[in-house]
Amino acid sequence: MVSSAETAQVVILGSGTPIPDPLSSGPALAIVVHGQAYLFDAGAGVVRRAEAAAEQYRILALQATSLTRLFLTHLHSDHTLGYPDVMLTPWVVGRRPPLEVYGPKGTADMTRFIKLAYQQDIAVRGEGLEGLGDAGPPVNVHEISEGVVYRDANIMVKAIRVRHGSWREAFGYAVDAAGRTIVISGDTAPCPALAEACHGCDVLVHEVYSAARFPGLSASVRRYHAAFHTSTTELAQLAAKAEPKLLVLYHQLYFGPRQGVDLAREIREGYSGKVADSKDLDVF
Repeated sequence: MVSSAETAQVVILGSGTPIPDPLSSGPALAIVVHGQAYLFDAGAGVVRRAEAAAEQYRILALQATSLTRLFLTHLHSDHTLGYPDVMLTPWVVGRRPPLEVYGPKGTADMTRFIKLAYQQDIAVRGEGLEGLGDAGPPVNVHEISEGVVYRDANIMVKAIRVRHGSWREAFGYAVDAAGRTIVISGDTAPCPALAEACHGCDVLVHEVYSAARFPGLSASVRRYHAAFHTSTTELAQLAAKAEPKLLVLYHQLYFGPRQGVDLAREIREGYSGKVADSKDLDVF
């Protein structure tokens, strides 16, 4: 399903989880509006997936040199393994405006340590024959709290605190862009604030795991997922309250092979609205 380029587009850059599935890059998506891309999370492979979308759909805003806005939901590794990629790769190939990054407390420290880890690379590229500049890639970090965290002529982004197990700070986002309202869950257990934020929104992008396979897990694994994530049964109940025009599933946990599991069908057992089980490079 591909939305019109004349409105805000939701591009799934990574539909995956920490599991190294070759078909799914790490969790990341972009909202593209009026020629500007806004990234939400930075899972492994994010820059290459963005370039693939730029080439496949002619969404030039997703070319590496145009990636200048990034919003992090939380600092779990699967959501941030691509952060050094977003910082460094576009800088190497020609991005000159600063990367503006919005995320929870700890984002500034993560950024500082990434630059420290790559200090030799930055020095060689900056001071050597590439001549990229002694300062390295310019990155401005904005550590956020609940409420409106960003606004420009294209978009307004509101952070929503969600319940992701023992993480002290994890956020979803509600985005108003070019007449569309898009809510992104990030990683979360069932969170009423997301249903309230959606309230008939155009697109609800929500993480999910298979309720059908959940009983077959060990007790400790069940405790973990129940505290950190949302089952298909729980998401059906949340979507029935939120009433999105389209529910998009990402960060899908199958608890085994994809074969034999239909997450959208599981949700439709308790929800009659429109559901899309996303794949990398889907556009809505």
